[in-house]
Amino acid sequence: MNDKIIGIIGGMGPEATAELYMKIIKATKVNRDQDHFRVIIDSNPKIPDRTQAILNNGESPVEAIVETAKNLEKLGVNIGCLPCITSHYFIEEIQKQVSFKILNALEELNIYLKDNYPQVKNIGILATTGTIKTNLFNKYLPDFNIVYVDSTTQSEKVMEAIYGEGGIKRGNTEGKPLKLLIEASQELVDKGAEIIVAGCTEITLALKSHNINNPLVDPMDVVAKSIVKF
Repeated sequence: MNDKIIGIIGGMGPEATAELYMKIIKATKVNRDQDHFRVIIDSNPKIPDRTQAILNNGESPVEAIVETAKNLEKLGVNIGCLPCITSHYFIEEIQKQVSFKILNALEELNIYLKDNYPQVKNIGILATTGTIKTNLFNKYLPDFNIVYVDSTTQSEKVMEAIYGEGGIKRGNTEGKPLKLLIEASQELVDKGAEIIVAGCTEITLALKSHNINNPLVDPMDVVAKSIVKF
């Protein structure tokens, strides 16, 4: 009986939050509705932008994330998750203020890659500039060689695909954003990446495995599978 309660500290962004909920549903083996976990989502899009906080001394998101997590705490959540990779820069500070365990997507990703791709050493990362600047992937994937796109591609393709006028944050998941992410992925492969990791939860709203030749790993797929096993 799946009687534990899962909490999603959401809104970063809203569509990525909804996508993670669907991944949890798909990762749960059931025969009927009642076999699913109870999942409580607080989708709080008012949480300050994580990249701006890291790069430009913008407002810290920690207080708003903790407030959102506390709402879940009051409702008896047993384990939670953050559908935003950049927010993991603050996860230790957040966890200290929340009683339930918050699953660390990057720790789970490290385990997943070692278990499923033991021969792979070069991991290409598509992520926000904020995530890259914090060296989160270097910290949590210490046994891999982490490959990034160059600064121009990062600005003009990856960040443009996510934050641009026609970008994913504005609800566009086809056309230009997809084209830019495919091109950025190819640059990673040209640099020796054997696997591409979608290091921002917005990326796989547009970029899918069939769009590129190399394996594409979504940390939120890993989180969904890990959280139902918890």
